[in-house]
Amino acid sequence: MKTKTRAFLKWAGGKYALVEEIARRLPQSERLVEPFVGAGSVFINTDYSSYLLSDINPDLINLYKTIQSQPDHYIHEAAKLFVPGNNDKARYYDLRAEFNQTQDTFERAVMFLYFNRHGYNGLCRYNKKGGFNVPFGSYKKPYFPEKELNFFAEKAQRATFICADYRTTFEQVRTGDAVYCDPPYLPLSATASFTSYASGGFNMDAQQGLADCANDAAELGASVLISNHDTPQAREIYQNASYQDFLMVKRTISQKGAGRKKVNEIFARYGN
Repeated sequence: MKTKTRAFLKWAGGKYALVEEIARRLPQSERLVEPFVGAGSVFINTDYSSYLLSDINPDLINLYKTIQSQPDHYIHEAAKLFVPGNNDKARYYDLRAEFNQTQDTFERAVMFLYFNRHGYNGLCRYNKKGGFNVPFGSYKKPYFPEKELNFFAEKAQRATFICADYRTTFEQVRTGDAVYCDPPYLPLSATASFTSYASGGFNMDAQQGLADCANDAAELGASVLISNHDTPQAREIYQNASYQDFLMVKRTISQKGAGRKKVNEIFARYGN
């Protein structure tokens, strides 16, 4: 793999540190499908002819489509929010209130990046009414990722972005596709669950449903790779995979440095 490129978004569970391991487990193919694209680290650090990239977060997919179709205008307008006067708690909450009331897709895309870089720990979280509710992050000088945005915009010309759940995305998987799934991970303990990237969460039925979709896609001639925490539940869920292998990785969700210990990651492959 060439020099890695970082995603322009901060993202809980992002795969930047693991892209080499993921890429070498993915088969050669014309198209890569990602039902949980997230910040897109695997997308921007692989080299397929085309991509089908999906997520259930409409703000995320709207952002990607906006950058894909209007890169220069988007970057110019987004940069305007990255000024000292906007790195202020009161201003942040005023903008958050505006974001939660507007339906203008371009405005939402511009503000989404601002919140990602100015909000607490780069989280993306919504309340039960669908309102974005991440608190202010109090960073000294939030980074404006112009270089990363330009890279993404160019690579996005090979991609199709859809706002859909994994089942709907798997309905579009074709023979010969490579599929990488990075679902919200199974909790390592009863208190460790972190699955609220978008409203609805991702329960055990959804985890099993994903494995079933992977198995069905493999029978159609696609190849599916799923990553998750290595837990007894994961090994049971992926028992029908063609193979499983494991890797020690550092956790990055924990706020405390002492909590960023290494844990086992499981990779389950369905198909060739």
